Amino acid sequence: MLSYTDLKPGINFIKDGQPYTVLDYTHVKKQRGAPIVQLKIRNLITGKTKDITARQNEEYMEADVKKIPAEFIYYQDHKDEYWFKDPDNPSNRTPLNAEIIGNAKKYLKPGLKIKMIKFKEDIVDIEIPIKIDFKVKAAPPNVEGNTADSGNKKVTIETGYKISTPLFIEKEDIIKVNTETGEYVERAEKN
Repeated sequence: MLSYTDLKPGINFIKDGQPYTVLDYTHVKKQRGAPIVQLKIRNLITGKTKDITARQNEEYMEADVKKIPAEFIYYQDHKDEYWFKDPDNPSNRTPLNAEIIGNAKKYLKPGLKIKMIKFKEDIVDIEIPIKIDFKVKAAPPNVEGNTADSGNKKVTIETGYKISTPLFIEKEDIIKVNTETGEYVERAEKN
């Protein structure tokens, strides 16, 4: 059993028969009364987030969640399925629908190594790396003499997703993107 102070970010637990993961944790000490923990949690099945308060006298059961390594292969448009393979056994393939993939679909590219989150017998979510390198497929041209400014422009990465980057980023550059925020981090390689 988990106490209210064990519910740190990344911990999976059961609430109302559903698996949740902790996204944010804030311990609050009141002058009068027992301390509490304010949590932002995400349902691993529905993907919905909510804020809850955990109290000193409450206990939570840890969710039996397994992380299975996988590698993204391709997206099947007509079925809206994302296909993954087992890195150790490429013939073992798993399709996942877009609801399970959620926001991660913007960052899936062939060969990307991920983890599938399994609760009981079902895959309920995927975990992608926080920072991923992408090739810039399209970028508006730079304006002469304007590359030193701190302005931004929208470029299209290899997955088709548009990211705001500094003006000096050009087509064919490799850039690092933070998948939690969707923001440009740095240029990994010059074309």
